[in-house]
Amino acid sequence: MKKTVFLICGIFFLTMTLSAQAPTPLVIDYQYNVTAPDTANYLTFSGPHRYGRAGGNKMDVTKDSLDTVSGASRYQSTAIFSIAYQNDIAQRAAFPSGVRGLLLYPVASDTIRREDNLTVTRANNGVITVQYVHRGTAYRITTDAQGRLSFPKGNYQIRQVGFISAAGPQVIARDFSSTGEAAQIDWAKVWDNKIQAGRPIQSLTRANGTVPATATTGAITNDWENSTIFHFSGNLQFAWDGKILKITGSLNPQQGAPR
Repeated sequence: MKKTVFLICGIFFLTMTLSAQAPTPLVIDYQYNVTAPDTANYLTFSGPHRYGRAGGNKMDVTKDSLDTVSGASRYQSTAIFSIAYQNDIAQRAAFPSGVRGLLLYPVASDTIRREDNLTVTRANNGVITVQYVHRGTAYRITTDAQGRLSFPKGNYQIRQVGFISAAGPQVIARDFSSTGEAAQIDWAKVWDNKIQAGRPIQSLTRANGTVPATATTGAITNDWENSTIFHFSGNLQFAWDGKILKITGSLNPQQGAPR
């Protein structure tokens, strides 16, 4: 009951912020080493405070990183970002799940990066592509030639390519990985529409359980926002030097469904 009251209050305060004054933007500053563990990794963000608590109307986290003792984020970025910005009160997406997952790598164990096979490339024309597979779901995020990712309904896709049981590891369909492992995933095949959905995912002989009866591959779909209450608009700027991925920018909250 208390959670419901807080959620309703959150929508109220966010709506009042949007309608009564210039909206407070969601500002993001991110740095992540995609090649190795790095204590310089961080996530910083601030944005509209959905709960209107005393002390300000923002939810700020500055240079959050992994707490190696607890194995979680030092300043609760995972919980704050997810609760405040990912979904609306009806649990519809106000922020793309793949981008949200990417933003949380600096506050996660480096083991997750390796298990997810996080991959970043930059084409000759400047387009930056980020790909990873987490808990059997593949994500692709693609910028324009200037490294910009636009919101809402930007160039971000999703596809079910495997599954995970208990602590893992992930089991990837042989359509996309010759060994059934995330480390050997073929991204070109993952995003090939000619490889049909609905194919069974074969389990490997491991201590990760058997393949569920419903474990089949999915179609390529857009990882778009579908909230009818609020969404974000604007651009995030990506930069990639072959080792460090940086993301900066501000996104403005908007009322209603994205167009």
